[in-house]
Formats: sequence, structure tokens, C-alpha cells
Amino acid sequence: MGAQIRVYKRRIRSVSATKKITKAMEMIAASRIVKAQRQVAASSPYADELTRAVTAVATGSNTKHPLTTEAENPTRAAVLLITSDRGLAGGYSSNAIKAADRLTERLRAEGKEVDAFVVGRKGLAYYSFRNRTVADSWTGFSDSPQYAHAKDVAAPLISALQTDTAEGGVDELHIVFTEFVSMMTQTPVGRRLLPLSLEDAGAVAEEAAVERKKGEALPLFEFEPSAEGVLDALLPRYVESRIYNAMLQAAASEHAARRRAMKSATDNAEDLIKSLTRLANAARQADITQEISEIVGGASALADANAGSD
Repeated sequence: MGAQIRVYKRRIRSVSATKKITKAMEMIAASRIVKAQRQVAASSPYADELTRAVTAVATGSNTKHPLTTEAENPTRAAVLLITSDRGLAGGYSSNAIKAADRLTERLRAEGKEVDAFVVGRKGLAYYSFRNRTVADSWTGFSDSPQYAHAKDVAAPLISALQTDTAEGGVDELHIVFTEFVSMMTQTPVGRRLLPLSLEDAGAVAEEAAVERKKGEALPLFEFEPSAEGVLDALLPRYVESRIYNAMLQAAASEHAARRRAMKSATDNAEDLIKSLTRLANAARQADITQEISEIVGGASALADANAGSD
């Protein structure tokens, strides 16, 4: 029995040490979520207004810009997948990867070749393990992205979109990331960045209709030197801002997922410690009971021996 008690105590010490680690990681993730949420809130208005401006320019002019006009027969598409560099975040990265796989299957079903661009070591490891070709990848900043990182990611994507498909370019640009909804909910989403979708144009037209009903004056745009020149200047910044906002949302989602996973691990460690403590107490009680039984039995045997000698 003594050996069994030692085993229980050793396991309790091991689980307690693990609990301290998971609790510390939970607190670190919780502290980083607040900063990530503030960054998302700060970047979203700029990205939304820039999207609205680009869409308004595209719909308010007759310019056929390659970045806003859909190809007649698109044959290639680029998919940017945003995952994490570190693990211990539950199903955060795997859910984003599954969403990217579904998007890739849909694009291939439409007869398009897909070039994969990956952010984060988890996504890169997934593609490398399955021997999938990755056009480009970036790692080392998934939990705290900066705008410079978004520019580095956007540069080859814009270049691929501006290159003819016969020379290795793409007709469409899609992005898959995890949208931060709340502390408990993070949803993997896939969106097309370029060419601008009809949904974006429809949203601008609907907004204009609402303004007309209110009697408000609609903005009149004058393009200098030309609408195409304005689009050339706006669209790279549009792509960078959308990618940056997606990376910030993914970072906030990663911290929230890691906090939730570490809290679950801490709670499980507490339950396991309680269970092991009960087992150790039961083993110790059984050991004490056995010792008492042996003492009583020995005393009874001694008493019987003495009575027999008399």
C-alpha cells in the first residue's frame, strides 16, 4: 500500500506542475486578447472605408481595371491561409485549414488551379507533411502582426494578380482566416478580396439608395489623372489593409482559443488532482486499517497463546 500512495503523490505533484503552466498560459493569453481586440477595433474602420472607396471608384467609373474586373474565363486563383505559429490553441489552426481545404475544393470544382499562400507554422507544417506545393509562406508573427508584415504578405499576391495567367499569375485572390466574434466564438471564414465581388458593389449601391431616400446628397467623384490611376494607387493599400485586418482578427482569435484551451486544461488538472487525492486518501486509509488489523490480530494471537500456556 505504501508504494501505491507514493505513486499517487508523485502523479499529484506532476499534475500540479502542469496546472501551474496552463494557468500561467491562460493568464498571458487573456492579457493579450485585450490588446488584440483594440487593434482590431482600430484597424476595422480604415479597412471598411477603404473598401467602400475602392468599390465606389470601381462602380462609379467605366474603367476596366484588371484588379476590379472579373476575367471572362478565370483559370487560376490564389488562396491566402492564416494560421498560428504556436500550438496549444485547441482547434484554431485545424479549423482554418479545413475551411481553406473546402474553399480549394470548390475552386477546383469550378475548373481553377489554386496557388496556396500560407501564414503561420501550423499551416505550413500541414502542407509540408502532405507534400502540397506552397507558392509562398510567412512565419514568426501570427500572435502579434504589424502592418509591415501585411505589406510583405500582400506584395507577392498583388504581383501574381497583375501577372498574366500564362506566365504564372492568378485571376482571383481569396483569403481564409478566423474571424473574432467574441471571447467564446471564433469563426473560420473564406472571402474573395479581388476582383471586387458583386456583393461589395451591391452594398455600395444599396447604401446610395438609402441616402437618396433620406434626401442626402451623394458624393461626386472626379478622378485625377484618371480612374485607372486612382485604382492603381488605392488597390494595393486596399489589399494590405484587408490582410492586416484579417491577421489582427486571426491573432485575437488565436489568443481567445488558447485561453479557452488552457482554461479547460487547468480545470481538467484540478479535477484530476481531486481524483488522485481521493485515491491517495483511500489507499492511506486502507493501509491504516490493515496495520490496525495486523496489530489486533497479533494481540489476539498473543492473548490466545498466553491463555493456552496457563
